[in-house]
Amino acid sequence: MAKERPKLDEIARTARVSKATVDRVLNQRPGVQDHTRAHVLAVMAELSGEKSALSALRKVSLDFVLPGGSNAFISDLARHIEKQVGARGDVDILIHRLGGIEPEEIAARLADLRPACQGVGLIGLDSPAVREAVRKLIAQGTVVMTLVSDISHVGRVNYVGIDNRAAGRLAGYLIGRFVAGSAGKVAMLAGALAYRGHEEREMGFRHILQENFPQLRIVAAREVREDANRAYRETRSLLDEHPDLSAIYCIGAGQDGIARALIERERDKSVVFVGHDLTEDTRQYLLTGVMDVAIDQNARVEAREVVDRLVRAVRGEDDISTATIRIQSVFRENIPNES
Repeated sequence: MAKERPKLDEIARTARVSKATVDRVLNQRPGVQDHTRAHVLAVMAELSGEKSALSALRKVSLDFVLPGGSNAFISDLARHIEKQVGARGDVDILIHRLGGIEPEEIAARLADLRPACQGVGLIGLDSPAVREAVRKLIAQGTVVMTLVSDISHVGRVNYVGIDNRAAGRLAGYLIGRFVAGSAGKVAMLAGALAYRGHEEREMGFRHILQENFPQLRIVAAREVREDANRAYRETRSLLDEHPDLSAIYCIGAGQDGIARALIERERDKSVVFVGHDLTEDTRQYLLTGVMDVAIDQNARVEAREVVDRLVRAVRGEDDISTATIRIQSVFRENIPNES
């Protein structure tokens, strides 16, 4: 016997679409793609007890193209994406971890995704080769969404990540307050400035020091290519060149190398160290006092948002959130529970 007709919000929640979309389907109004309409009707049938079809609904196929290497945050993000997909049941994914961050490698992988791929989540460099590869995917009808770092002028459907310029300004504000009242030398170590997000962080950092803390002088801005060993060597070199260095801002990956160099030179308690992302490693650096602040963007929330927004975009939703991920400053005294 059929159940009572399900309520609109129950259908929307189960189908993972908006109530507006369900209303359009129920009232046979335009504005809903055919595959989304079929999905909503199948969910309604399942909830009404007419047939057990929900588990047989066609899954959305998504590919994720992420940097490889030893970046702990990216590894956490990939793990959370897999957990989000496992909890849903309506998504099929393949995560591609690249060997490096070269634009040609990213573009080649984007050109060689699964034939069934309907949507792509991408952490990519803002470079001509990557932009052209993204444009080709979009022209073929594939939904492309950037995460962590945006890519300009490609027609991507959405960006999931923090406001990176605001994050850079926050880093500068914190360093300015930590060394307030005196002149000081500050160094920046960037993962890869070809990431638009890293470039925006540097811009925000520079601007707030100029505006609010003119007594602080940036004496170096070096790129470590997301390589902890290179960050280690650059930090040792900086400490040799500037024995009175006051602070280091690590814009991207490489924090392991910075921490190792500071500890070896016994500068871990005298140099202010601000970096990004709460990982197992940065938790320990905060606890031991090597790192003063980790500016976190919450990999779990980011994974949830990118999976949900990509699925809704593939299904033709037109009211997808464009909100940025909340930035959180994590100190030794407010480290959150592990998720």
